[in-house]
Amino acid sequence: MKIAMVSEHANPLAAPGEADAGGQNVHVAELSAALTRAGHDVTVYTRRESREEPPEVRTPQGFRVVHVPAGPPRREPKDHLLPYMGEFGGFLRDRWAGDRPDLVHAHFWVSGLATALAASATGTPVAQTFHALGVVKKRYQGDMDTSPADRIRLERIIGRQAGRVIATCSDEVFELSRLGVPRSRISVIPCGVDLERFTPDGPAARRGAPHRLVAVGRLVPRKGFDIAITALAQLPDTELVIAGGPKRSRLAQDPEARRLRKLAGRLGVGDRVRWPGQVSRKDMPALLRSADAVVCTPWYEPFGLVPLEAMACGIPVVAAAVGGLTDTVVDGVTGLLVRPHQPRELASRVRRLLDDPALGHAYGTAGHDRAVARYSWDRVAADTLRAYHKLVPHPAATAEAR
Repeated sequence: MKIAMVSEHANPLAAPGEADAGGQNVHVAELSAALTRAGHDVTVYTRRESREEPPEVRTPQGFRVVHVPAGPPRREPKDHLLPYMGEFGGFLRDRWAGDRPDLVHAHFWVSGLATALAASATGTPVAQTFHALGVVKKRYQGDMDTSPADRIRLERIIGRQAGRVIATCSDEVFELSRLGVPRSRISVIPCGVDLERFTPDGPAARRGAPHRLVAVGRLVPRKGFDIAITALAQLPDTELVIAGGPKRSRLAQDPEARRLRKLAGRLGVGDRVRWPGQVSRKDMPALLRSADAVVCTPWYEPFGLVPLEAMACGIPVVAAAVGGLTDTVVDGVTGLLVRPHQPRELASRVRRLLDDPALGHAYGTAGHDRAVARYSWDRVAADTLRAYHKLVPHPAATAEAR
């Protein structure tokens, strides 16, 4: 099958951790690689952010990345990209007019808009993954939400027009149904984890305290790192590593890093919070293995790759019971779930693990087993292909129908 992936701001070649580069980048890269391994022809279309970027790149995994000239060739926040989607969609339309893919999979709502413009002109079937919904973002961020004013209205249109909507967690199905997407056109397919990179065996990063907690993600308020810092005040002999954001040399200029450092100072735990900045995919497993537990305390989370990566490394997870985290983390089996915005409860549950290493080991082992059984990228790709075949019949099924 010839598959087009449209991911306007999340380039699969980008390093996760900085602004607007995170789980979606990894998702698009790993899904594209897994589909390519399965014998499919995959091309990812993403916006050109630099004049130095080549028009097209063939990745080591075998899929192509096309840098689409839409808007100025510089990095822009994803919430500023809507005005360029007409140009983006026109590029796709012209490209597909002469070489139409069998199916296009749009990632994020802005990609969905550009895709709809091109697909309607070329008759290309569309699968849509939102990764995050504007109505949820608005609910939790309120006036801090920087999304374009038309986002929710356009998401409703995109969702209703797509031939298939792929949700990443069960919580998202409810939200999509409220937007008017028929349940019969929704497939629930989680994100995956690289089981060759994230394993229990391998080196662990050095640590400087008897106990260590690790939190990973973009340095934005909704990730809730302040909850973990506040909980740390009740956890003596414990250090907290917050990995993410820009490179370490540029952390001092990051506004969220400055805010969190001030909070840690006020709480008297500044000397126990570590700030490595952006950690490469290569070094991430060792960091996760160095933890007694990985903590994930966002306000909301459409899916969340970090808990999966920790589970694959055999590390227990303590997570806020929000969004996709309630699908991934099985409370009392692979880790512990806590109410969001409750640092005292978080500290209590973490203390339970720190005081009982055997319990943490049992959770870690169960988490690894769950990651292997359910979340390999090859299984995610196979599930995704089944969703695609609801739009593009499998050749074998077409032959049988004849």
